[in-house]
Amino acid sequence: MNEKILITGASGFVGYHLIIEALSQGYEVHAAIRENSKIDHLNKLPLRYMYLNYSSIGHLQSTLKDFDYIIHAAGITKAKNEQVYNKVNADASKTLAEAAVKGCVTLKKFVFVSSLAALGPLTDLDTLIHDASEPQPVTAYGRSKLRAERYLQSIPKLPLLGFRPTAVYGPRERDLFILIQALSRGLDPHIGRFDQQLSFIYVKDLAKIIINSLHETPPKQFYNVSDGMVYDRYALADTAKQILQKKALRIHLPLGGVNMLASFMDRIYAKRSSTPVLNKEKMNELTAINWACDVDALKDDLGFVPQYDLQSGLAETIQWYKANHWI
Repeated sequence: MNEKILITGASGFVGYHLIIEALSQGYEVHAAIRENSKIDHLNKLPLRYMYLNYSSIGHLQSTLKDFDYIIHAAGITKAKNEQVYNKVNADASKTLAEAAVKGCVTLKKFVFVSSLAALGPLTDLDTLIHDASEPQPVTAYGRSKLRAERYLQSIPKLPLLGFRPTAVYGPRERDLFILIQALSRGLDPHIGRFDQQLSFIYVKDLAKIIINSLHETPPKQFYNVSDGMVYDRYALADTAKQILQKKALRIHLPLGGVNMLASFMDRIYAKRSSTPVLNKEKMNELTAINWACDVDALKDDLGFVPQYDLQSGLAETIQWYKANHWI
């Protein structure tokens, strides 16, 4: 009988690729989705769907009673305020984990998909973000992920393993896609003029290390995830232009002007249900000096060998965007 995995956030970008990898390795996959989730892209996959009530430990206990593994990838990256981030990213994670410990007698591993934002960026270019770096998140999103990590670490008997991916890209991704779309239209925008170090992880490499880790018992609970490379601020744009075979006008937008625009967008969207693509929170991430992270422990403890660098990952991603008429 196949081992059973519950994947939360299953309809999302990372969730989809976790499902594909888990199915390829022979697991029986149960997909936790919201009632309003768009699942057209999942319809042809051999999945069993579930709706989880994160406000009821009793409901969750009965629902989770016979899973071998839980991968908690659900969460939000955009919210109106810190309270909403904490409710969805931190409080719900705690409730799910507590219910799993109490109700799931077969649970072997609880995997939490956190974010490098939980540690936050560095303010200089002289070092890397390590797994044990002092957390200094610069956004409410990052603080909510750090809060979730600490909640989970405090739960006795939880077989916890967490991953902090850096910027994740790949087929179906929509945030970095905005830049790739702009490049395809001849524009190469950048905020300010300053040195910057970035890191990336291709979504298939992320999904593979998470699924491969299910049968491992590493010495640490949380690991940073990137492709192991350090990129300058122009690497993504330059690589994408090469793959697209496009010339694009490089524009350096004044930092002060973009900050004013972000503040203006925050005011405009204050009474709307949605959040803007650009806001003051996002500016903290976009203008951070150093998002490069160390993944030596991930390689040593879990045998992580990334199959994609930015060149090969973007080539496959852009091919998918073109085939599916996104660009």
